[in-house]
Amino acid sequence: MISILVLTLNEENNLPACLETVKWSDDIHVLDSNSSDRTVEIAKEYGAKVWFRDFDSFSQHQNWALTNIPFRYPWVFYFDADERVTPKLAESMQRAVANPDGNVAFRVRRRDFFLDTWLKHVQMTSLYDRLFRPEKMHYERLGHCISKPDGPVSTVDGYLNHYPFSKGLADWVARHNFYSTQEAQQIMESRRIGKKIGFSDLLLEGNTRDRRHNVKELYYRLPLRPLIKFFVMYVLKCGFLDGTAGLTYSALIGFYEWMIVLKTSELEQAASRDS
Repeated sequence: MISILVLTLNEENNLPACLETVKWSDDIHVLDSNSSDRTVEIAKEYGAKVWFRDFDSFSQHQNWALTNIPFRYPWVFYFDADERVTPKLAESMQRAVANPDGNVAFRVRRRDFFLDTWLKHVQMTSLYDRLFRPEKMHYERLGHCISKPDGPVSTVDGYLNHYPFSKGLADWVARHNFYSTQEAQQIMESRRIGKKIGFSDLLLEGNTRDRRHNVKELYYRLPLRPLIKFFVMYVLKCGFLDGTAGLTYSALIGFYEWMIVLKTSELEQAASRDS
């Protein structure tokens, strides 16, 4: 069997549908960031064990969960309240852990939905390390963290459906306002450490996750980043094939990148004044 981990903050509208898709597990854990709505009550109605911790960053939050929560089973599947496990994915995950073949983690394919449309083309990546041995998983970075499995990783069949706008556009903007602040802080910290990353790091790095990390760090040093992100998503990845949803989503991600640029510049100016 597989233990379940869900992170929540005021998810009373999303949580019932989320937990319905993992009712096959008898070890569900909800790590709540002190919700003020019925999130905790709903979690308990579904038989979940509820833990509490103030949210600081995804990496610290998730690392705390993997270290402190006593999961019943050796494998943990982590997902968010606005995500849904499809039946095929549930079956594939259970087959995978029954015969892991030396793997310490498994990637799942995620489908993002916006304006009743599957963003099939506009996604930057659809693969996420979500099923893993907790003692073999670690998370790094502020903002959108990076998973660092300690061992081989494979991929399972089926989809994890994601509804990032389930609580409305205002909620999406508010969350990404917070994420952009943490991303700007991470950029400043990376520059303070002074790690040099060049194109040779992208070509020579054999580990896919480390190569992705190097791409991200190099990308944050490019000029006109918001326009580049929009062009990549809407044109190079054929986001235009996703119609109005693809255009709107590409523009929103470009706006998110622009917030990161502005906040990084703001932090740079503050550091210059203090020096």
